[in-house]
Amino acid sequence: MHHPHTSTSRRTIRLTRTVGLAVLALGLTFTAIPATAHTGAPMPPAAHLEAAATGLDDPAKKDIAMQLVSSAENSTLDWKAQYGYIEDIGDGRGYTAGIIGFCSGTGDMLALVELYTERKPGNVLAPYLPALRQVDGTDSHEGLDPGFTGAWAEAASDPVFEQAQNDERDRVYFDPAVRQGKADGVGTLGQFAYYDAIVMHGGGTDATSFGSIRQRALAVASPPAQGGDETAYLDAFLDARVWAMEQEEAHSDTSRVDTAQRVFLRNGNLDLDPPLDWQVYGDSFHIG
Repeated sequence: MHHPHTSTSRRTIRLTRTVGLAVLALGLTFTAIPATAHTGAPMPPAAHLEAAATGLDDPAKKDIAMQLVSSAENSTLDWKAQYGYIEDIGDGRGYTAGIIGFCSGTGDMLALVELYTERKPGNVLAPYLPALRQVDGTDSHEGLDPGFTGAWAEAASDPVFEQAQNDERDRVYFDPAVRQGKADGVGTLGQFAYYDAIVMHGGGTDATSFGSIRQRALAVASPPAQGGDETAYLDAFLDARVWAMEQEEAHSDTSRVDTAQRVFLRNGNLDLDPPLDWQVYGDSFHIG
């Protein structure tokens, strides 16, 4: 069962999730900005670069990241149980499904099913591709009901579909967040703060997107790659993130920052090392 806040938290979210534009914007955000922002800035110390070489992309830390996001989006640490999740929570984005909340109305679900079909032609979701293309950008279920949710649940038992979900999550959200975090010289916690922001706000160009949140933080504090203090910079980033969340009624509960990420930062846990204790929506979680 999903937490009563789950729907709200999980799907306010993707205002910028139009795949063509979002992926393009991600590409621009994560390649162009470091090149221009750091022109003439001192390179981070070699030791820091070496430390950042393994960050959130370390397999153990990545699993922690998935559990942290799942605690906020599904009120459980069992993120691997979410491959078959699918519902329309009435947020104007059609069906939302899977481990990262792929949406039928925002293009990333379409991209996922296209990838799955490329890898496994004739799968149970393949017949819905024309309908998914048709409803992209809307909240319509036309051509999807009544069979799509059942087909999704059936596909979720296929390891090929699970891998496709993992790969699309990494391509669109996880890898760009880690790449930008390392370019900014922040450690594992900072890379997670970036990832959680992209999952919720998308990587587009509007005022509450990840790129805009990062720019608000840069206006206040310099990241380590520009000689700044990591804790001060991450404080500024989390402040900007909370501001972005407060712009939407559905985001008004900011506990995934206030009683989770901010707690780790206050504890000086920049490497996101367990044990970790945090709360989301008043629920307590622990990773030993």
